[in-house]
Amino acid sequence: MYDFTLIAVPGSYGTSVAVTLDILRAAEFLAPRAAVPAPRWRVCSVDGGHVRLQSGLILDTERLSSASRTDRSIWILPGFGMTRTREIEAFLARDDVERLTKALIRHVDRGGLIAAGCSAVFLLNRAELLDHRKVTTTWWLAPLLQGQNASCRVDATRMVCEDGPIITAGAAFAQTDLMLHLLRKVCGAQLVELICRLLILDARDVQSPYVVPEILAGGDALVAQIVARVEQALPTTPTVSELARQFCISERTLARHIRRATGSSTLALIQSVRLRKARHLLEQSRMSVEQVAEAVGYTDSTALRRLMLKATGANPSRYRPGLSSPTVAEPARN
Repeated sequence: MYDFTLIAVPGSYGTSVAVTLDILRAAEFLAPRAAVPAPRWRVCSVDGGHVRLQSGLILDTERLSSASRTDRSIWILPGFGMTRTREIEAFLARDDVERLTKALIRHVDRGGLIAAGCSAVFLLNRAELLDHRKVTTTWWLAPLLQGQNASCRVDATRMVCEDGPIITAGAAFAQTDLMLHLLRKVCGAQLVELICRLLILDARDVQSPYVVPEILAGGDALVAQIVARVEQALPTTPTVSELARQFCISERTLARHIRRATGSSTLALIQSVRLRKARHLLEQSRMSVEQVAEAVGYTDSTALRRLMLKATGANPSRYRPGLSSPTVAEPARN
């Protein structure tokens, strides 16, 4: 019996596949030190044999069998490295992907779990496995996914979301966070802590620090104008009603437009602009945290610290240049 089944698709993002395997191998190596059984896994593809990844790497796989009623392994779909709507549509139309879609549905119907990261989440949507669930994906593809499935809730700020049998992760390197989440679920927190020390990994809960509002909006002209208006107004923060009046639309219409373009609320968009400006000042200036807070319209540094910690998982001091990394325990040796 396997704990995990890594499913490789021709053209999969090589780094996501490699990260998955490297973390599993680290878990296998460290499991005796955590006094837990080592995870067991297999590498499969729809047709088996050699699979060429996007990077040109070739992976040896066994044929995926969805006929087994005893397979309780977590199926893992690394990202496919796609960034454009046309690429995703062409990928989902492939014959091998259609057969994989049917296998995913059967696995869930038999009680199995599926984890997908980055653009692989769109394959789960094609299989109608995201309906009425909370999910995440690459943050700049979140509006596209939300537009394709209005019944699910796409939270672009989250790094990993688990809802029932479906576990989703954000942008390509969120595959590390996804694997840590899965190993914590299967093998326990102690093993994950050892892996983080060995590989020098930090557990990250959110994608928020990496979101660029203009990119998230996918080139939407109105959102770009709103972002510019908020930036120009700082430290005064325009209210939602003020923005609606300036752009001659109702607050409800404004909210719908921003939700459709970014997957977030108007207030969340304003907040992201302020936090991004704060991070820029922390990284590029010698202003104190108190001065940065004032420059982006917060009443005091405590408010900035609280909101930045909530949104990004880090205190303002984390973004100071030259900040030394936290000390980690020396990794175990053979």
